[in-house]
Amino acid sequence: MSLIITPLVNIPFIRQGDHLTDILLNALRETNLELQDNDILVLAQKIVSKAEGQLVNLATVTPSAYALELAEKSGKDPRITELMLRESAEILRVRTGSIVVEHKLGFVCANAGIDQSNVKGEEEGEFALLLPVDPDGSAKKIRDEIEALTKKRVGVMIIDSHGRAWRIGTVGICIGLSGLPAIMDERGWHDLFGYALKITVVGVADELAAAASLMMGQAAEGTPVVHVRGFPYPLDEGSLKELIRPKEQDMFR
Repeated sequence: MSLIITPLVNIPFIRQGDHLTDILLNALRETNLELQDNDILVLAQKIVSKAEGQLVNLATVTPSAYALELAEKSGKDPRITELMLRESAEILRVRTGSIVVEHKLGFVCANAGIDQSNVKGEEEGEFALLLPVDPDGSAKKIRDEIEALTKKRVGVMIIDSHGRAWRIGTVGICIGLSGLPAIMDERGWHDLFGYALKITVVGVADELAAAASLMMGQAAEGTPVVHVRGFPYPLDEGSLKELIRPKEQDMFR
C-alpha cells in the first residue's frame, strides 16, 4: 500500500471569478497526470476563497466599538478584528497577537481563519482573505464538474492551516470535502491480537490534509493543489460537521 501525493504545476494566480475546475484539469494535464477512480484533489483554501470573491479591501471596513476593544487587547488592526467579529459565532480567548474564535462554520480557530499572506487585490490597498462561505458546497461543486467531464469517481477536499490547543506549530486540516470520508469509525474493529477497539475514531480527512499540506508549503512555494492516489479507505460522502466535536463533549469550553 502506498500513498502518492503529487503537487500540480502551473496553477496561475487565482482571481475572483476564475473557474477552478478548468484550471485544475489543465494543471493535471501539465503535470502529466490522468485522473483515475478514487483519486483525490486537495485544494488550499486560499484559491477557493479568491475565486469566490472572499477578498476584502480593508479600506471598506469600519470597526465597531467592540472591534476597537479587541484590537487594543490583542494588538491587531481594528479592521481585522471587525472582520473576525463578522466571521465568528463567538470570541473565546484574546491575548496579544491572537484571538481564538468559534468560526461561523463551527470549528475553533485563531483569528477566524482570516489571512493576509500571499493576498493581493486588483487595486491599491491592504486586503484580507476570508474563508469560503460553504467549503463543503465548494468542494461538491468542483467534484461534480470534474466527474461530469472525466467520468471518474473522485474526491475533493479544501484545507487550511490551523494551530492546535496542546502543541506548537500549525498543520493542515480539512475545512470542506466532498466524495471522501471525514472520519473512519473503527470501534468494533479488531487489532492484531483480536482485541476489539472501543474508542478509536480516526479523522482521516485531517490526516490527509496534513500530508497534503507538507507538499503545498506555507510561504512562496506556489503549489496550492495536490493530487492524491492510494488513499487507504473507500471513497464515501463526508462533511465538515463530522470533524467538529460537539460543545457538550468539549471538556475545555
